[in-house]
Amino acid sequence: KEKAESEIYFWILYVTTMSQPLVSVIIPTYNSEKTLPLCLESIKRQTYKNIEVIVVDNFSIDRTVDIAKRYGVQVHVRGPERSAQKNYGALNARGELVYFIDSDFVLHSKVIEECVQLVKRGYDAIIVLNVSYPKTSLIAKIRFYERLSYYGSDIYEAARFMKRSLFMKVGGFDEKLYANEDYDLHQRLLKIGARIARTKRSFEIHIGEPKSAKEFIVRSIYYGSGIKYYVRKNPNIMHITPIRLTFFKREYLAYVGRKWLPGLILVPLFKIVQAIATQIGMLLKLKISPYHSFKKRGILHKDA
Repeated sequence: KEKAESEIYFWILYVTTMSQPLVSVIIPTYNSEKTLPLCLESIKRQTYKNIEVIVVDNFSIDRTVDIAKRYGVQVHVRGPERSAQKNYGALNARGELVYFIDSDFVLHSKVIEECVQLVKRGYDAIIVLNVSYPKTSLIAKIRFYERLSYYGSDIYEAARFMKRSLFMKVGGFDEKLYANEDYDLHQRLLKIGARIARTKRSFEIHIGEPKSAKEFIVRSIYYGSGIKYYVRKNPNIMHITPIRLTFFKREYLAYVGRKWLPGLILVPLFKIVQAIATQIGMLLKLKISPYHSFKKRGILHKDA
C-alpha cells in the first residue's frame, strides 16, 4: 500500500511539474567560483521545479566550470562578453520562458514561481526586484539603498524574465554592449508593446558589489568605456544623470531617514563619483576588462 501511494504521489508530482512551462535560467560567468555555488543553491531551492540551468562561461581560470558541472547544469564556454554569453545561452535554451541572472545573484525561493504566475496572467516579461546585500562593505550598503529607490520608477528597471519568443523577436541583447545591456533590451521590449509586470513578493539579492573604493572606480571606468555607444543608441538623459529623481521620493526619503540617515548624502554622492569615473572610461575607451586579459588567455570560441 505504501509503495502504491508513493508511486501515485510521484506521478502526480511529475504530471504537475511537466504541465508547467519550462524556464531556462541563463547565467554568464567568469571566475565566479566564490558566488556561483550560492547562486545555484538558490535555484535548487525554488518552489517552481520545471527549470533548466544554463551556465555560459567566459573561459574562467578558476573552478567555475567544475562547480557548474558538479551541480549538473548545462555548461558552455563562450566570449567575449556577457551580452554574447547570454544570447548564446538563449539559443541553446529549451524553455518557453528565459530568465537571465548573474552568477553573483541569490534568488528568493519563490522568484520563478511568481514570475510564471504573472506570465500566466497575460504578461510578456517581468521585472524582478533587485537589491544589493548591504553587509559586505560600505559601498554595498550604499548600493542597497540606491537600488531601493528604483523600484517602480519605470526608468532604472529592466525585465530579465520573459518569453523566449519575445526575446528572439527583439533580437536579444546587443552584443556591442557590456554595460546597460539590460536597459537597452528593456527599451526594445517597450517599443513593441510588451506587457511588463513587477514581482511584489520575491526578489534577487546581488552579493557581488565592490568591497573597496578602488574596485568600484575600476569597474566604473571599465563599464564607462562601453557607455558611449549605449548613450548614442538610447539618448535618455535620465539613465546617465547622477542625481536621480527617485532619490527625492517622499516615501524613500522617509525610509532612508529612519533606517540610515547618512544614506541621504552618501547615495547621491556615490552616483556623482560613479559618473566621474564613467566619464573617464568614456574618454579612455578601454578595450580590455580589468578582470581578465583576452590576449593572455588566447580565446577561441568553443563549447565545453
